[in-house]
Amino acid sequence: MSSDHNHDGGGSPLQLLDSFGRVHNNLRISVTDRCNIRCFYCMPADNVEFMPKEELLSFEEIERVVRIGTTLGIDRVRLTGGEPLVRRDLPKLVEKLSAVPGIVDIGITTNGVLLSEQASALRDAGLQRLNISLDALDPEVFKKVTRRDSYDKVIEGIAAARAAGFSPIKLNAVSVKGMTEDQIIPFAELARETDTEVRFIEFMPLDADSQWQRDKVLFAADIVAILENRFGPLTPVPARNPNAPANDFQFADGRGRIGLIASVSQPFCSSCNRFRLTAEGKLRNCLFSHEETDVRGFLRGEGTDEQIAEAMLSCIASKREGHEINTARFIQPDRPMYSIGG
Repeated sequence: MSSDHNHDGGGSPLQLLDSFGRVHNNLRISVTDRCNIRCFYCMPADNVEFMPKEELLSFEEIERVVRIGTTLGIDRVRLTGGEPLVRRDLPKLVEKLSAVPGIVDIGITTNGVLLSEQASALRDAGLQRLNISLDALDPEVFKKVTRRDSYDKVIEGIAAARAAGFSPIKLNAVSVKGMTEDQIIPFAELARETDTEVRFIEFMPLDADSQWQRDKVLFAADIVAILENRFGPLTPVPARNPNAPANDFQFADGRGRIGLIASVSQPFCSSCNRFRLTAEGKLRNCLFSHEETDVRGFLRGEGTDEQIAEAMLSCIASKREGHEINTARFIQPDRPMYSIGG
């Protein structure tokens, strides 16, 4: 790397800094585009074309990207998919990444279907946190959303994660008008009765069939109204991490906590510290990017660590101010959620 790239003006180590002053230390890594359920807001129902396996980055290639990233300030990673647990031997990757100096936090976002078999192996490998995507606590609504019959497996997986020592368990529930309103109170009861943090996520325009419409979004304000109507006022909880996308709330009696991720109605782009590595080795500086930076070519050719670091720096340098979902300029990305990595 040329010396002018080595340090910023203050003589501090190089950072993944964009032109809006946001520092990026959080890398989301997709390990596969495959999934064992078919949520309508993410995947088509049938005829899904997945990447050939040889296109996916190997665990060694992922580890190399992370190791280089730590020299630029990356200290936390999250493994996503598709469904990350369908990638064979995933605990081995967790173990490799846990051993990278500088990584302080490793998480996974999973649908939980395969979790009962893998929870303790993942914990033993060094996984610290897991988020389970579960949009309904009712098997019929679950089937409507996921187009699969795996509800009982997910519940089993949550129990296995608790038994393996993951605490608190975080559940991510996408909220869709006309479909999941009646799930909000049951999720809140679960948060109040168990060590579970439920985060309601606004439905985003990343579905494979491009059926997203603004009037299908169940907004955070609507969710708060439903909860307050049933449980009384919610109290905002100060963020433990200023970059966290969720606004956390406690119930008035202090029992239980829920989060709201208002990606559409109250975007949190100004505090974003995340970027993404797709399963086949492209860097994306935003979930809604239209541009990608290829690093697989460097990994499989004669690319140096410096070239890969430069690719990360230029990817972040070109990050836009925000995703523009709420403007007439917004264009849905070509890649749906499962192919980007959640």
